[in-house]
Amino acid sequence: MDFIVLVFSSFSLLADPVNFTYVILGFVIGTVFAAIPGLTATLAMALLLPLTYSLSVETALMACASIYMAGMCGGSITATTINIPGAPSSMMTALDGYPMQQQGKGALALGHAAMGSMFGGAVGALLLIALAPFVAELSLLVKTTGKFSLLAFALIVVVIAQRGRIPQAGLAACIGLMLATVGLDAMEPITRFTYGYSSLTAGIDLMPVIIGTFAIAEVLTQASARTDVIAAAAAASKVKIRRRDFLPPLSDIRKIGFGCYFKSCLIGYFVGTLPGAGGSMGSFLAYTETVRTSTEPETFGKGNPKGIAASESANNAVCGGAMVPMLTFGIPGDPITAIMLGVLVINGIQPGPQLMADQAGLIAPMLAALLFSAVVLIPLTLWLIGPYFIKIVSVRKDVLYAVIALLAVVGSYVATYSTFQMFMALGMGVLAFYLRRNGFPVITMLLGYILGPNLEEFLRRSLALSNGDPTTFFTNPDSLFFVALTLVFVYFLVIRNPAKPLAAVKTE
Repeated sequence: MDFIVLVFSSFSLLADPVNFTYVILGFVIGTVFAAIPGLTATLAMALLLPLTYSLSVETALMACASIYMAGMCGGSITATTINIPGAPSSMMTALDGYPMQQQGKGALALGHAAMGSMFGGAVGALLLIALAPFVAELSLLVKTTGKFSLLAFALIVVVIAQRGRIPQAGLAACIGLMLATVGLDAMEPITRFTYGYSSLTAGIDLMPVIIGTFAIAEVLTQASARTDVIAAAAAASKVKIRRRDFLPPLSDIRKIGFGCYFKSCLIGYFVGTLPGAGGSMGSFLAYTETVRTSTEPETFGKGNPKGIAASESANNAVCGGAMVPMLTFGIPGDPITAIMLGVLVINGIQPGPQLMADQAGLIAPMLAALLFSAVVLIPLTLWLIGPYFIKIVSVRKDVLYAVIALLAVVGSYVATYSTFQMFMALGMGVLAFYLRRNGFPVITMLLGYILGPNLEEFLRRSLALSNGDPTTFFTNPDSLFFVALTLVFVYFLVIRNPAKPLAAVKTE
């Protein structure tokens, strides 16, 4: 209860002009990046990551929260108006949003998307605020062996969640684990894999890995897919949206029903708590569940607002769910929370069971900003500047990508003041670009890099405590629980329902 009171008292920080400005800017930037096909809120956060050095911890985390929430709802703009989802989490929204656009109801479809996003974001944030302290208390029951099994479970789930390309995901995760081993040993004063280069003694910094993986690789990917961008710009020039048509009528909201909104929110929230699941899976499951229980399933895919509501409610509720493992275990649920984890670590905040007790005052403003972004900013910004967002697609991409590349390189240098780390960011960008072009999911590489040090540390500690006996992972109840949970996920995702090979998959 004390934590809940602390979060709601943190709304007073939004009255500070500096905090309020960064929250608004973060939301607008997140929406703009999510609305442009190819660019994502993940890229926006990666580019802005160096700026967090100059901000207070509370302000930086509040800006990140608003970018996160905006990124989940912004993709619905182009998904609805030109049938090109600005973000992967909005793919299901396009199924019914674009047919409504073709029927002359594009603004109404965006209104339903905003309503669903607002509802989903608010419910997800409230569940996070209410349940995070209890999850943190439960996490205290997880000891050293259990922590290793939990991290292994997270990494395995992230790999097998990449349906149809599990071998590629596994190899990418191994690359991430290998990168994490460079530098000083975690338990002994020796260096590893430095090959005589003193610059590698401290290891590969988190900043160039994130900027290279998400910013530089994204620029290279988009530069090689210019045709699609031009087509999107041409389609956007034909779209006309009126502001007065955004508000959904009460009869439509009643027809969708509170149950549909709430059930989709719960699906999105709990999917978000799974490492690597993300908004795409949340919106897909909520959409298919809504179609399954509908009395008019034949109307979906032809402009049914209920499909838009289910998809957007779920993908915004993912925001709250994905922060649960990130805050309580240091396990990011998706790429954006992986970058937010970097912001926490850079500012000296160590996620884990003690976070809610020791540094709750630093986390509470972030959760308040997440809820504020959902309830206030989503409907407000859509109504005020929604008609103009679609014009963003027409921005010259050669100039845009050149600016993004420059910001990425300069940002990686400013954040580390190291020329070596700047070139490391470029190298990571080329590596991530190559992996993406060949169907390797780079998110598994990043999670392997982030989870690698703790995975190794808890493995070695567990074996040291048990005198090298590996059965300790099956005899301790907390560890056995996560081992059993891993087997359950492997059974349902790999053995019982194997995915067909997706040879054509080239990008995430």
